[in-house]
Amino acid sequence: QVDLVESGGGSVQTGGSLRLSCTVSGQYTHHCMAWFRQAPGKEREGVAALDMAGNPVYAASVRGRFTLSKDNDKNTLYLQMDNLKPEANAIYYCAQRASWTPPLPVRLLHINEYNYWGQGTQVTVSS
Repeated sequence: QVDLVESGGGSVQTGGSLRLSCTVSGQYTHHCMAWFRQAPGKEREGVAALDMAGNPVYAASVRGRFTLSKDNDKNTLYLQMDNLKPEANAIYYCAQRASWTPPLPVRLLHINEYNYWGQGTQVTVSS
């Protein structure tokens, strides 16, 4: 059993910052994890992922403004989001992979590579 609990969403103005947290409990706390987001009427898309070596991978749309990190002692994944833009409006989901084997690097942000999902946290950016 794996539980992912997100927190940290909220409302900010354009240019503001938020930090999302995802705390993991269960038997796969060290498997690959990622953040995804889903805007209204759009498909869920990968935002940032952390591979088994601890190296972050980012979607092009957030690179340079979002920072992914993990505190292994707390089993918590963080997503620091700076210089937020209105296009970041979405529900943000934390995800974890069931398999110990990491996905290929080119697939780290693919939704099908992850098996466990949190309930999501809303991020709203106003212009």
